[in-house]
Amino acid sequence: MPASLDYVATMHGVWRAGGIAIPLNVSSAVSELNHYLTCASVTRMIANGKYRESLVDLCADLNIELVSVDDVISDTASDLPTLVPERRAMMLFTSGTTNKPKGVVSTHKTISAQITTLIEAWSWTEDDIIPLFLPVHHIHGIINILSCGLWAGATVHLFAKFDIPTITAEIITGTYNVFMAVPTIYVKLIQYFDTITDAEVQKICDGFKPMRLNISGSAACPVKLFNQWRDLTGQILLERYGMTEIGMGISNPYNGERRAGHVGQPLPGVEAKLFDEEHNPITEENVPGEIRIKGDNVFLEYWDNEKATIESFVDGWFCTGDVAVIDNGYYRIMGRSSIDIIKSGGYKLSALEIEGVLLTHDDIIEVAVIGTEDETWGESVVAFVAVADGRQLEYETLKEWCNGKMSSYKIPKTLKLIDALPRNAMGKVTKPDLKKLI
Repeated sequence: MPASLDYVATMHGVWRAGGIAIPLNVSSAVSELNHYLTCASVTRMIANGKYRESLVDLCADLNIELVSVDDVISDTASDLPTLVPERRAMMLFTSGTTNKPKGVVSTHKTISAQITTLIEAWSWTEDDIIPLFLPVHHIHGIINILSCGLWAGATVHLFAKFDIPTITAEIITGTYNVFMAVPTIYVKLIQYFDTITDAEVQKICDGFKPMRLNISGSAACPVKLFNQWRDLTGQILLERYGMTEIGMGISNPYNGERRAGHVGQPLPGVEAKLFDEEHNPITEENVPGEIRIKGDNVFLEYWDNEKATIESFVDGWFCTGDVAVIDNGYYRIMGRSSIDIIKSGGYKLSALEIEGVLLTHDDIIEVAVIGTEDETWGESVVAFVAVADGRQLEYETLKEWCNGKMSSYKIPKTLKLIDALPRNAMGKVTKPDLKKLI
């Protein structure tokens, strides 16, 4: 089920009945759902309408009872268990960037801690009104928006998807005072502004101006986007850091400096520390290390995967796999150690930081940076660049610009910048072409 009253009733019904709620992505392929359902030993699936119909064969094959909300909703409660804080309550699946997705199990205590720390840090009240258009199989939508809103007695408007005209119409009328989104949503709003009149753009921006809080998360917010949003709306985005296993762990302050390109400091009740590859704490600033987290917000276990659970903790610290530095007291994320850190010429380079710098170029609208094998440097930096419509960008011009902009990043001279990749009829780069190019 997408975000809806039925979704909220189902989630809380499962929790109150003492079950483990497993929210799944309505857009998942059958093969993905097969993995989730089999991995989690699911016994009952609740789905509505077209989603229920699409699951009939799969649930029959896996001997799972398939029902709709109408089948199970009741006006009277059965005998319900006493819920202790340590009881398992929810399982969310990881994105599967390093292996098959794992089931992350949270207890009622975990969920309570994740919610209450944000209630305090972000000053939630019953007067808040917020739209929820993000996926509700993800920690961002479930905890940060829906659960925080309900806990505080606030009002949450539920949308099955990000409907720009409908949501911006509400923004114009001043309906919302809190707005949370991923960076892509803010980019899409800015792109939408190019399709409407200046007067309409001004009305939307004026609707954002009086809001008490705009938050960006779930992916790095480029400094360019941070500045664009501030210039358009007057809103200084609050960027934070979290993941499925910990909820939110680090955040820029509600009151205080919100620094572009940084995720702030540990949230109330959360311990965070950087460690090197030998598990030694890092105390110096601007020295890269893995973020490790302690607190009631940390998950209980990976479902039916004791090995992965044990390997994810060292001396009681959860190892996030994310690399950061502390820069003048604030954490700055460099990226996933397995994906975003490029080891080149003896340096650890952040693909996210390089992408952020490239995005400040006026002609560039999208960029992805990866590391490829290089006999001299170990890994060489490769950037895939998409240029704005009607703009032209020559390799030598961009190389010269990079040399000036990125000297502080100590990027090897073998930096390669590739533009105008082959596109299919949908305007997308095809995987075979991409692999061939690499």
